[in-house]
Amino acid sequence: MSALVSSRPLRWLFLDLNSYFASVEQQEKPELRGRPVAVVPMISDATCAIAASRQAKKFGVKTGTNIGEARRMCPGLILVEASHSLYVDYHERIKTEIERHYPIEVVASIDEVGLLLDVRHQDETVAVALAKRIKEGLLKNVGEVITCSVGIAPSRFLAKVASDIQKPDGLTVLHLHDMPQKISHWGLTDICGIGRRMEPRLHALGIHTVEQLWEATSQQLHQAWGGVGGDRFWRELHGQDLGHFATEHRSIGHSHVLAPEFRKPPEAEIVAKRLLSKVASRLRRTDYRTGGLSLSVHTEDRGRGEAQVRLPQAVSDTFTLMQTLDQLWPQVMAQIGWARIKKIGVTLHHLQSCSEPQQMELFQELQATTPEDQTRRETLSKIMDTLNQHYGRDSIALGFIPKQVKTFSGTKIAFSRIPDQEEFQE
Repeated sequence: MSALVSSRPLRWLFLDLNSYFASVEQQEKPELRGRPVAVVPMISDATCAIAASRQAKKFGVKTGTNIGEARRMCPGLILVEASHSLYVDYHERIKTEIERHYPIEVVASIDEVGLLLDVRHQDETVAVALAKRIKEGLLKNVGEVITCSVGIAPSRFLAKVASDIQKPDGLTVLHLHDMPQKISHWGLTDICGIGRRMEPRLHALGIHTVEQLWEATSQQLHQAWGGVGGDRFWRELHGQDLGHFATEHRSIGHSHVLAPEFRKPPEAEIVAKRLLSKVASRLRRTDYRTGGLSLSVHTEDRGRGEAQVRLPQAVSDTFTLMQTLDQLWPQVMAQIGWARIKKIGVTLHHLQSCSEPQQMELFQELQATTPEDQTRRETLSKIMDTLNQHYGRDSIALGFIPKQVKTFSGTKIAFSRIPDQEEFQE
């Protein structure tokens, strides 16, 4: 490796909150501190942990562990039902505290942020001092059990790798000349971006260790990934920053695994309508219209059913979307023989920004509504959104009785998306 490449400046500081959901619960409930905690979607041995405290992790409990198995691994395990709105609130407080010290460049997830360091902060001593100030600020101003592991490196990817080297509450500086020795003891899947499906493909190319991965060529990784993803990974692994790319909404949706009492088709239909109401409100809040609606269901024992429709014109109002769902529901039920439903997904696709000119049908009789009717429906839908934000979720609803669905309609955090606070009222 040339001296120029091995001496790349430390451009990124990456923070990874430790056991984030569980730590927030321990911060809010002092009686949980120092005890093994698993955060779960519902209190049931049949579900899986979505987070585990550092005390639970010592027993082998981690994200994805079945709770029945987790209880056997850790007899004193305490289950806490997830409070997603609380986690988003702490996320905003954490961002505010970090930005007291330095601007955030990228929010990678609910518990990960990256800082792009200027020339002065690229000095190792200065960067480490910044990291320590942020750590101290989180403990003092956000919560005494809110800790993070920090990685400092020439690229965002390597800074993320560095943050994984020492957990919990670590601080690691990773230079290019430290690679791959500093992580040579890792398995391939310990590196972000390499999952269980990718590992055998790397093995097929004779890549079994981190050292072999480091020595592999871009062409080899291109072959393993089956495309440019491999080239991208090679460049990131070797300290190159590939920049940020603006994302465009292609579709939005919500899905939900139904509690047993909602799995008969009549009750499941209420769930579908609640999910559609929620996603329609989100559509309007992000200033989009949709040109299509998809409905999918997974049954307990008869496979999957799905149907979709392309709308004659892009819309954003709940009225039109509910009418469309009423058409799709019997189609999907016929596919599955009206069996019990375990999971429902509702997706809006062919999205169009409201700032774009609306493409109308040439012949008026082919339109779903007149332009005046559409405007009226969109206005009424936005009024419903405003009332629900002000008075609470489901204060006003269309197509279902709110009290029948309050038990399942909460917003959840996905790995790839952090909900806005408004979403918890939709």
